[in-house]
Amino acid sequence: MKTGLDLITEERQRQITDEGWSAEHDDAHTDGQLADAAAFYAMTEDALDFIDEEMGADMHLHFWPFDLKWCKRTPNNRIKELQKSGALIAAELDRLLREQHSTL
Repeated sequence: MKTGLDLITEERQRQITDEGWSAEHDDAHTDGQLADAAAFYAMTEDALDFIDEEMGADMHLHFWPFDLKWCKRTPNNRIKELQKSGALIAAELDRLLREQHSTL
């Protein structure tokens, strides 16, 4: 059985090889967009519904930091949603570490 870390690692590799999200690409997102996207994928359907109820229909999409064509939620697969979230958090951590290292 794969662990959560295995799934996150697989998804991050897929993002790099299939989507082309290289370190150079990630380094251009300096305003926390990767973390925001991770948070969006981590949100439960109940949380998204609450946002929509409070702010209006589909307002949750305003939290997505990229072009909507890149929003690929899988609402009936919570594991996949968290796998995407974890991979984006890893990408943001790596970006921050590279940024920190370059300033030393």
